[in-house]
Amino acid sequence: MLPPVQLEEKKRLAAVIDHTLLKPEATQTDIERVCREALENAFASVCINPYWVPLAASLLHASPVRVCTVIGFPLGANQPEIKLAEAGVALAQGARELDMVQNVGALRSGDSELVANEMSELAELAHRSGAILKVILETCLLDRNQKIRACRLAVAAKADFVKTSTGFSSGGASIDDVRLMRETVGSSLGVKASGGIRSLDSVRGMLAAGATRIGASAGVQILQELAGAPAASSGKY
Repeated sequence: MLPPVQLEEKKRLAAVIDHTLLKPEATQTDIERVCREALENAFASVCINPYWVPLAASLLHASPVRVCTVIGFPLGANQPEIKLAEAGVALAQGARELDMVQNVGALRSGDSELVANEMSELAELAHRSGAILKVILETCLLDRNQKIRACRLAVAAKADFVKTSTGFSSGGASIDDVRLMRETVGSSLGVKASGGIRSLDSVRGMLAAGATRIGASAGVQILQELAGAPAASSGKY
């Protein structure tokens, strides 16, 4: 049994973790396990691929754990109409959090109008269904000015969070990126750190830098570290 101070930290950490399984080879049994773990540990959500939304919604029905899914994942290069259609289906099937990948190429090309309109339309769609929108910047592909511009566009679009990474590109979350994102959005948006977060120290560092949500597949192991278990092995998600 953990002492009271550690039990309180465990509750605080669990409440900000999106328990994530986005591997393409994940099976129904894997999704059922992730949902069961989310219920047992009181995680904020399960984050799974769109195909699994109906299953997750049925397993988590009437529980505090929210169903999160990804839109335009992992590249973000879909046409806006496709992202909207994908989001609409996910919301109808029970998703309550949408993690969409911004159009990274459009942002890098200076097409802020397309990026802004896409974010705004998805945010409006999500909010009409009582859901929230997180915008994945894919920070490893952006320079400092592009990260700032993407954050400002997300604020103007009334998104709910900015998020560092998909976990499927060349890099994941970093303390510096989380700190920059928090400085840029202020208190108006949440900041989700994701990609390569697999230890208790990493989670603590991200939260100290300004993150308010953590995306991780190692959520159970991270909580177990409070009881002295070793950190999870390295990996993206």
